[in-house]
Amino acid sequence: MRIIFLGTGGYHPSERRHTAGVFLPELGIALDAGSGFFRAQQHLRQKTLDIFLTHSHLDHICGLTFFLVPVLDGTVENVRVHGSSETISAVREHLFAPAIFPVMPPFEWLELNTESKVPLAQDGVLSCIKLEHPGGSLGFRLDWPDRSLAYITDTTAPGEYLPFIKDVDVLIHECYFPDELGDLAAKTGHSASTEVAKIARESRAKRVYLVHTDPQRSDDDPVGLEAMRNIYSPIELVEDQQEIVL
Repeated sequence: MRIIFLGTGGYHPSERRHTAGVFLPELGIALDAGSGFFRAQQHLRQKTLDIFLTHSHLDHICGLTFFLVPVLDGTVENVRVHGSSETISAVREHLFAPAIFPVMPPFEWLELNTESKVPLAQDGVLSCIKLEHPGGSLGFRLDWPDRSLAYITDTTAPGEYLPFIKDVDVLIHECYFPDELGDLAAKTGHSASTEVAKIARESRAKRVYLVHTDPQRSDDDPVGLEAMRNIYSPIELVEDQQEIVL
């Protein structure tokens, strides 16, 4: 089961990183649809695509507008967009407002809440948890009989979601700020390096992949990776279009 990182940055795209998006092509599952979502089309393997949105901030939803053509030309027959009621309302009313985007795509809109248990292919299930972030956000956990994945972005570590991500095989977690800018984390609803490393250690995740980094930083190590690995070694900073196997 492949995981493709369509976009690994936050806020706005840069020369190095597009904004949030993770794709599981064999299952037809996308987690968020940021500016890197245009890359999903080349990886499609299914006629049905399920897109799970953490929240409605623009860097996580703008890519939905890029997906009209694959629906209209029949490359994909059904697109289901999952999100909280607030997220779905914001996307439909604002992103697809006629003055902004003149065609409402024929997507199916499905509401999520913390009681949701969404069946996935290969006997999997997706569950979600509320995260602390301005305007609200959701974290996702995907479980199959033999593997698991958690996706936590746009929140401040540490948080009350630790039990939710315990013992996952793969943890994808935001790391927007290096420690020297940690004072901005609580102000903006994002996470800084050391606290992410600590919660990764407490989660006992087998592998940890960092996303949603600061687009102002284009260097190879915008988060202080060596110091994070001194706290918990199985941590990697991923790049756009990188693939891993779950």
